[in-house]
Amino acid sequence: MTQLPVIDVAGLRAGSASAVPQVAAAIHSACTGPGFFYVSGHGVPEAVIADAVQQARTFFHLPEETKRQVKANRIHRGWHAMGGALMEGAKNTDRKEFFSIGLELAEDDPAVLAGEALRGPNQWPDFVPGLRPAMSRYYDEMRALGGALMQAVAVSLDLAPDFFESRYRKPLQRTQAIFYPPQAVGAEEEVFGVAPHTDFGCITLLWQDDNGGLQVKERQSGAWIDAPPLPGTLVINVGDQLGRWSNDRFASTPHRVVNRSGRERMSIATFHDPDFSAVLDPRELGTPDAEAHYAPITAGQHILNRFDQAFSYRKKAAAA
Repeated sequence: MTQLPVIDVAGLRAGSASAVPQVAAAIHSACTGPGFFYVSGHGVPEAVIADAVQQARTFFHLPEETKRQVKANRIHRGWHAMGGALMEGAKNTDRKEFFSIGLELAEDDPAVLAGEALRGPNQWPDFVPGLRPAMSRYYDEMRALGGALMQAVAVSLDLAPDFFESRYRKPLQRTQAIFYPPQAVGAEEEVFGVAPHTDFGCITLLWQDDNGGLQVKERQSGAWIDAPPLPGTLVINVGDQLGRWSNDRFASTPHRVVNRSGRERMSIATFHDPDFSAVLDPRELGTPDAEAHYAPITAGQHILNRFDQAFSYRKKAAAA
């Protein structure tokens, strides 16, 4: 059972024009309510998910000295070790490690040559050769699904269905395979797989295994409610960028992970974010200037600001 809505997006993925307003209305209700929802009928093949999970699990089970060969670089790609992420306001670092990829761009791509931050090729471990094809396929599937969902988001905000397309030519989308070790029972007040936080980006698309552990802060009561895994679904939530862009009509909801299962936990999170230069301006989405809560900022700078706060590898680079 879940208190969060489940939205069937099969018609949207099939390109049905009549499905767009229906899905848009359901998304609007979810995003102005809990800020989280599930999607069924998402069209991502189970085999693609299973292969990405298997290859990522193989990677995470390797010794640290092996994984360190692809440790996170200046563009956020590669392996992020346990203890490298501290959410704002948290007392302890997250009990997780993760492997992060982004849009694959060659060193001679114009965005890379122009010095655009967070751009470039991914770091692929040659000691797990199956990881690259598996994660790349998963990334591409999430990019397609994210684009379809943003079409419905646009309609839900009374925008043209293709409003976001021109802002997603070279998206800053990041996909992260995340590994959580078993967490001691009774430690959840101080130690989290991921401490309470809001996501940095636009929308998040999450696959989670059957161990559970994801919790969402209920907006009205402030209570933490479970977002358990539901077969055949993905969890979607609003991030800070879409909250800002929509002038808080869509709320970025706090959530956390507590792995009480007694087993290792895995998830794969995709942050479906726009181009680095895309401007997040509520006025573009119909907010009168006098009512706008936020000044314009590029999507890239917004992400960089949040990365600098959260990740130890960026603090070390800044201090060097």
